[in-house]
Amino acid sequence: MFDYREALKKIPHKPGVYQYWDAENQLIYIGKAKDLRNRVSSYFVKDLQQNSKTRMLVSKIRNITFTIVDTEVDAWLLENSLIKKHKPKYNIDLKDDKTYPWIVIKKENYPRIYWTRNIIRDGSKYLGPYPSVSMMHTILGVIRETYPLRTCNLALTPQNINAGKFKVCLEYQLGNCKGPCQNFQTEEDYNNSIEEIQDILGGKIGNVVRKLKTDIEAAAMDMDFEQAHRLKRKYDLLENYQHKSTVVNSSITDVDVFSIASDEKYAFVNYLKVMNGTIIQTQTLEMKKRLEESDEELLTIAISEFRVRYNSKSREIIVPFDIELDDEKIKFTVPKLGEKKKLLDLSQKNVHFFRRDKMEQYEKLNPDVRTDRLLTQMMKDLRMNQLPRHIECFDNSNFQGKHPVSAIVVFKDAKPSKKDYRFFNVKTVEGPNDFATMEEAVHRRYRRMLDEGTELPQLVIIDGGKGQLSAALKSLRLLGIDKQLTVIGIAKRLEELFYPGDQYPMYLDKKSETLKIIQQLRDEAHRFGITAHRKKRDKSTLATELELVPGVGRLSAEKLLKYFKSVKKIREATVEELQEVVNLKQAQAVKNYFTPQPSEGGTSSEI
Repeated sequence: MFDYREALKKIPHKPGVYQYWDAENQLIYIGKAKDLRNRVSSYFVKDLQQNSKTRMLVSKIRNITFTIVDTEVDAWLLENSLIKKHKPKYNIDLKDDKTYPWIVIKKENYPRIYWTRNIIRDGSKYLGPYPSVSMMHTILGVIRETYPLRTCNLALTPQNINAGKFKVCLEYQLGNCKGPCQNFQTEEDYNNSIEEIQDILGGKIGNVVRKLKTDIEAAAMDMDFEQAHRLKRKYDLLENYQHKSTVVNSSITDVDVFSIASDEKYAFVNYLKVMNGTIIQTQTLEMKKRLEESDEELLTIAISEFRVRYNSKSREIIVPFDIELDDEKIKFTVPKLGEKKKLLDLSQKNVHFFRRDKMEQYEKLNPDVRTDRLLTQMMKDLRMNQLPRHIECFDNSNFQGKHPVSAIVVFKDAKPSKKDYRFFNVKTVEGPNDFATMEEAVHRRYRRMLDEGTELPQLVIIDGGKGQLSAALKSLRLLGIDKQLTVIGIAKRLEELFYPGDQYPMYLDKKSETLKIIQQLRDEAHRFGITAHRKKRDKSTLATELELVPGVGRLSAEKLLKYFKSVKKIREATVEELQEVVNLKQAQAVKNYFTPQPSEGGTSSEI
């Protein structure tokens, strides 16, 4: 058995990274800490073991190693690199299955600019990565439309150019290149364009736009209207691109923005890179939880991952809540108002959209995921202590107090279970008494379930307000099961939810999935109740017509309808077929009643 007390004696009170190993000497978990001993010891204090996954991890630990670093920030970065390298079983997964594209400014005479997925350490400048390929192509399109650059891979050295080894190609004729291969464009002019492009890619597009505006005015003053027109077209392109990119005041020069959305199993972190009021990079990362990590822990790991991936040196990081990370070089900001709050809201909007899209994909592939999520949300919203896998909803239906019917619909795993639908013909209530009808229906339903040993539902919904809810609760108390299930009433007018003993209703968000399920139950119960009520009313009307037959009473009329299903079939039946249900005298009476009699005033023809 592992003696953690002995191991703790060797661990100092310093910042660093700790590593847990199992009996097979496999690395199973990596973590960082501001104080290594305090953090590691917290795993072995039973009161802090709040979930089964952590207990499982601790039970497998057979050795602890650690690495001391100078600051918590160093521990933060080291943890990230070690997790990516070793991928321990109990650490979160950083989902990053694809290689993102970069825009490269090639290190060569008259540098080419193009996109690539492979980084070659040859001194070229790589800008990115761009998680959105379409965004990357849009940027390249603006650059190529604004700045004529070469696309050939010729070795444009001064010696080769001066020796006249090259001739201009079709790109020159089309105006997409200025022909540096034949000295039609100087290297200085070409490099000025490259510098402006670097400013654009680095988010400093405002500098380029201001310079263009000055050049346009100068060209106009010199009466060079053709040049002014070319510059104006370039200016319009960059202005249009800038308007699409700018989301905040340009005084926000260099910040990183992070937001997070999580559930029981997954977390999603969005990153925005902002330069001079322009978003120049954005990506959302998916993380799979291992030990029910807190949002703060997950966000800290994601911040490290993104800053390393994008080589960010921003001194300010905008986050949705405080992060405990001591670093004099980084300022964490939790904005409440202003442009920075708008940036955070934008990031949060993106991460919630990404999460919703991902969850929809998961749920299409595995419907059980959606069911579990929906039931868990219902349990939270309705303040229950168990998942509402079995829900029943009651609704009463009558017409001016006649033909009362109480309907019960059943949902299992948030879906209709139509084979379990039932309706009751009310027996003990006279006249239009909705409360008494509800009381009878609830009592009969659960009295029978108790007698048959059937499992009770976790949630019962009563269509109606406080009166119907009180009537239902009276029956549940009489049966002694009022504490075994959750019962609520829903009033139609404002979609108010009533709880027993609570004088104030509860309101759910109109877009809430929980409310939508409750509404679906209520509407289904109403539909089913109306259908049962109409059948009973129609049957009663037909039975009344049969009672007009001499010698046929209500009981016989109902027997005939039950057997033949309709008056039409009774009308078409023979005496022998009718005798299967009633006696000979009644059968003949029914047949005579529905057989047309010849007219007394008719005439006959002679042969």
